[in-house]
Amino acid sequence: MQIKRQKTSVLRRKDIKHEWQLVDGENKVLGQLASDIAQTLMGKHKTSYTPNIDNGDYVVLVNASKIVVTGSKQDKKVYIRHSNYPGGLVRETFRSLQERDPEAIIRTAVKGMLPANKLRDARLARLKVFPDSEHTYHNFIKE
Repeated sequence: MQIKRQKTSVLRRKDIKHEWQLVDGENKVLGQLASDIAQTLMGKHKTSYTPNIDNGDYVVLVNASKIVVTGSKQDKKVYIRHSNYPGGLVRETFRSLQERDPEAIIRTAVKGMLPANKLRDARLARLKVFPDSEHTYHNFIKE
């Protein structure tokens, strides 16, 4: 009896093609949206996914100011940052941060969903977030 063996292909840098994905965040739940974006940035939706190679796509998110959270998280979810000065601790609710800086909410959620390794910063750099439906990457996105 002869065993058929399949060859495993190895992804090389010259084979990497970063495509552009347009995502509309209007009325999408924050956690599921962040998870889907993280999967796309990592390249897990491609058949050529390799964990140690950055094979993901660019993601352009529009309508970031219109994302939603479930339950009563709008007033209970708190984002904390510190200015590194004494008394510089700032606590901000989801609702107030969404009014002031909706891009920060998306970036924080997606950063938490990406693995903490050397590829995370390069993957996050491919995330482009816009608060409304206007964006500047029309030339790259195939619709």
